[in-house]
Amino acid sequence: MKLIFDIGQPGRRGVSLPRPDVPRKTAIPASLQRSTPAALPEASEQDVIRHYTRLSRKNIGIDTNFYPLGSCTMKYNPKFHERIATLPGYAELHPLLPQLRHGGVLTQGALAVIYEAQSILCELLGFAEFTMQPLAGAHGELTGVMLIAAWHKAHDNTQRKVMLIPDAAHGTNPASAAVAGFITQVVDTDNSGNVNLNDLQNKLGTDTAGFMLTCPNTLGLYDNQVRKICEMVHQAGGLVYCDGANFNAIMGRIRPGDLGFDVMHVNLHKTFATPHGGGGPGSGPVGVAEHLVPFLPVSRIRKRDDGTYALEYHFRKSIGYIAPFYGNFGVILKAYAYMLTLGRTGFRKVSENAVLNANYIRTRLAPYFEQKYDRPCMHECVFSAKKQAQNGVHALDIAKALIDRGFHPPTIYFPLIVSEALMIEPTETESKETLDAFCEAMIEIARLAETNPEALRSCPATTPVRRLDETLAARKPDVAASLSQ
Repeated sequence: MKLIFDIGQPGRRGVSLPRPDVPRKTAIPASLQRSTPAALPEASEQDVIRHYTRLSRKNIGIDTNFYPLGSCTMKYNPKFHERIATLPGYAELHPLLPQLRHGGVLTQGALAVIYEAQSILCELLGFAEFTMQPLAGAHGELTGVMLIAAWHKAHDNTQRKVMLIPDAAHGTNPASAAVAGFITQVVDTDNSGNVNLNDLQNKLGTDTAGFMLTCPNTLGLYDNQVRKICEMVHQAGGLVYCDGANFNAIMGRIRPGDLGFDVMHVNLHKTFATPHGGGGPGSGPVGVAEHLVPFLPVSRIRKRDDGTYALEYHFRKSIGYIAPFYGNFGVILKAYAYMLTLGRTGFRKVSENAVLNANYIRTRLAPYFEQKYDRPCMHECVFSAKKQAQNGVHALDIAKALIDRGFHPPTIYFPLIVSEALMIEPTETESKETLDAFCEAMIEIARLAETNPEALRSCPATTPVRRLDETLAARKPDVAASLSQ
């Protein structure tokens, strides 16, 4: 494609602006005035529209392609819920409008949305109370471990500085724990893909603050020892945190609060079908058991006896503010609409279909790619390209080859405990026809790895930018300098 500067011609304009109605010298301070015209492309409106429309079609997105990005739940977002977020009564609200007096009626609907959304989450996940403040999944993790830290501090458990984290956890868990002031220690996975209980027992002690369990884990597996794990940690004096980023697999089927977890975050931008990708926006609400409620951040929404809603700020044990205002309201609103659309039976149907789709892919591809843990999965399945690597074809090559075939690559090289990992999450929104097309592409790639591996090592061949030098691209994000051919 040509650049927009190459398309333009001298004298062409895409917009006509009126002359300013004040003298230029008085309208713009001298220090801000340009000495030369801005170097902007000169193009007609039609040329600009066509250029950027063509450019947008070079991207792979959930509205155009299958996006099986494991551990990220990149599912289709219903457009009806997007429209609800654009309703003027919500979209035009300012966060500093009054709650009750002097026009507070304008904000009562928004406060009701947040209050009712957190009430639904309490019922769905089995916790006493939720905060909708966290702005992303990792932010929810940080909030959760800060609550654990506050609880230990209130009980004078100053020696409890160690946060135990399985090697099959999400990679942000150790970072969140470290930011909250904990020392992290890894707990091994056993041969079945579950937490190694012997290793956990050996590492539990008087310095243990808690245990962070991704449930299901990043292997796409549900640990059927979860109740035992919670009991072990509690007996040692610690608290148990549930990373709920994979809640899409168990929504409506299990309430994590009933399993023994003390605190958990869930991602509205993954499980509850709000936009995910491109860096946001996100929302990572945190639910807590009764004993952690006093430590929740402010502000908190309360429903008064007269039916009105108000924000309250004065809680002596609170960890304080963790975000401006009241969380990512637009994301909460879309998730709330999604919850109302699904209802109680719909939640369960979502998780059932997500698990069904993942296991369909797992069984279809099992003859072609290795599985370190050969057992039914939950929302995602993890393969290894070790067999293909014997012919010089690695997970990266398979990912690049999928781009040529119209699919976004799955997550690769994660989780770290699986060599040459390919992590695939189809979600519940994809049809059997789409899954079959993806599986056929993967099977074709597996066969090419045996018969013509060189063809895969040069992929992608159909994109404007070909194979990059991955190391250089990471260290020097300059596409032109990173091209390897």
